[in-house]
Amino acid sequence: MSDTATLSAPEASVRAAPAAAASSVRNDWTREEIAALYDLPFTELVFRAAEVHRAHHRAGEVQLCTLLSIKTGGCPEDCGYCSQSVKAESGVAATKLMDVQAVLQSAAQARDAGSKRFCMGAAWRNPKERDMPAIVAMVKGVREMGLETCMTLGMLDEGQAAQLADAGLDYYNHNIDTSPERYGEVITTRTFADRLKTLDNVRNAGINVCSGGIVGMGETRSDRVGFVHALATMEQHPESVPVNALVPIKGTVLGDMLADTPLAKIDDIEFVRTVAVARITMPLSMVRLSAGRESMSEATQALCFMAGANSIFTGDKLLTAANAGDDADAAMFARLGLKPMEGEEPLRAMKAVGGCSGGCAA
Repeated sequence: MSDTATLSAPEASVRAAPAAAASSVRNDWTREEIAALYDLPFTELVFRAAEVHRAHHRAGEVQLCTLLSIKTGGCPEDCGYCSQSVKAESGVAATKLMDVQAVLQSAAQARDAGSKRFCMGAAWRNPKERDMPAIVAMVKGVREMGLETCMTLGMLDEGQAAQLADAGLDYYNHNIDTSPERYGEVITTRTFADRLKTLDNVRNAGINVCSGGIVGMGETRSDRVGFVHALATMEQHPESVPVNALVPIKGTVLGDMLADTPLAKIDDIEFVRTVAVARITMPLSMVRLSAGRESMSEATQALCFMAGANSIFTGDKLLTAANAGDDADAAMFARLGLKPMEGEEPLRAMKAVGGCSGGCAA
């Protein structure tokens, strides 16, 4: 009797599928198939993810990105994980939008430190029209330095997305955060559908999508399956998929709720599983290790790279949370034999030659 004879149909299809089939771009993943991937023996899952990764990406290269908070605190949203919400008692003070020249100076420093992409985040529900000229100037200025640009400014309407596209913005980040079912327990001031609407506006404007979420917020394995499923079944996969591990900050709803509990930190193996499943289901996307990396051991990060993660935020801070820092990352890369990514990202390269189907934008 074969090993797959006693398995459910989704489990059997996952275990029996050859590497070539697993690495093809699909947008019709079922939750049962994704759950079956999560349930694979850990070494088998990482092996399969590594096969998919090597089929589409240079295994020894990792993209370096830098994230700058260009407007901190005072956000009216009630995201339970966020120290910048006005609902949080985290001590984060609200600031005004940074001066354009100050942002460009930070971008130049990031470029000199080896970053390829410069990401700018503002703690807004949505940008005001009075702020758009400065935002547009930041995008143009950073692009002139030869860096890719990414922004996360909250919700965008069609006109704002068009303005950013005209300025040359490469990426817009708008995370779905968690599964559709879990979303309302984390955020109540906007809906999951609101998130998708902004992503549609970004796509329709011709800007690349950066969208992922956070694990370790007290969710179940089923929620993690739903989170990956929501991304992997999009008509066009996000070009970048950040996977964050919750940094439980005192004064935030989730930080206080999870403090001193076993749920305060997601299990490292479960985190690597999430990275591996994201890689298999979205083979051409860049999968980024984002928040929470500063508390991970090098061994855990190495497993993530084996499982298909190929992008990180480098620098000393991610918005308001601590990060590993350029020197620590350079030392880790030297020990692991990794180097900063030099070539183009697969989805963007395919779009440039008109070879996209399924997982990338027209």
